[in-house]
Amino acid sequence: MPKASMPPSIFRILLCVIRILPAAALYPSAQAVAVPAAQDRETLEAVRAADLALATVGWRLAVANAPLCDRQEPGLGLQLHTLDQFDSGSRSAAQAHFGFATPVAIEGVVADSPAAQAGLRQDDSLVRIGSVEIAAIPGASGTTQRLVATQLAIAALPVGQPIDVEAIRAGAPVSVTIHPVASCRSRFELRLAQDFRASADGTMVQISARFFETYTPEQVAAVIAHEFSHNILHHRDRLEARGVDFGMLSGFGGNVKYFRQTELEADLLSVYLLANAGYPPRAAVTFWRSFGPSKAGGIFRSRSHPAWRDRVATLEAEIAKLETISVRPIMAPVLADRSQPLSGDWQSLLIRAR
Repeated sequence: MPKASMPPSIFRILLCVIRILPAAALYPSAQAVAVPAAQDRETLEAVRAADLALATVGWRLAVANAPLCDRQEPGLGLQLHTLDQFDSGSRSAAQAHFGFATPVAIEGVVADSPAAQAGLRQDDSLVRIGSVEIAAIPGASGTTQRLVATQLAIAALPVGQPIDVEAIRAGAPVSVTIHPVASCRSRFELRLAQDFRASADGTMVQISARFFETYTPEQVAAVIAHEFSHNILHHRDRLEARGVDFGMLSGFGGNVKYFRQTELEADLLSVYLLANAGYPPRAAVTFWRSFGPSKAGGIFRSRSHPAWRDRVATLEAEIAKLETISVRPIMAPVLADRSQPLSGDWQSLLIRAR
């Protein structure tokens, strides 16, 4: 299966882009993406490669674990982008390079996915996907509003039914029918930044590009699986139902027990997601042993997140259990409680490191 990897030369280009982008451009969810004019083609292709690397890992995890998800979408294997998300100084370069004929186009296609099998290609501009008319979806210039709205509309299409797609390729109309597979409902977004941040908001997983440069493909998959687990377990909804404070206040007062519970539940589920998708579950352990000593500190993080050594011990114990099970997919025990209010009981989930 495809791995989460990019050629080193591509990543060097991407890191160069990240270093010279203005701070406002490092958050593509909210701001336009700026592209240095001197490196238009290399820059755009580096971003495409990075986005597709993340999309491929997300696809692999979401499809293999669809039976574990009570919120599903039709899995197509498309990585989309929109001309809106490029700032005014970069839009002309993006238009010329990607050939946008409509506001939303295919940035990349996951190998061997239903979209690939149907014959869709990168740089096909989308006119319609099922009942989703691209021209009817609004979006402000300099934002990803139209892209997110398109992704959510596609996710709402019936699971398991053929989807007719109309596109424009090199000026000519293209019509194909995709036969999607069931997939967990979640978006995956690359964060163009040099830090080590990963997060989930219930509908999206976001991870900084720096992870792909620093860690092995399997370890990156473990990080993504952890964040993806938060969405599968509805942690955002369950935390909001408890009225917790997010951000810096997450490490204080009654918030702590709930955040620690969700972190440990996500750890436990993540190794099942990895195993079901054909990744080595122990990649989660090797990641924490590398990441933990230098990057998991800080007073606020240490209060809302269990100690990394204890997380390693907890992961190792759960992996020992799942390694005795040969059937796939494995239904993780922690899934049984995802419809219940958070109890705050994180101690019973934790195994202390010796």
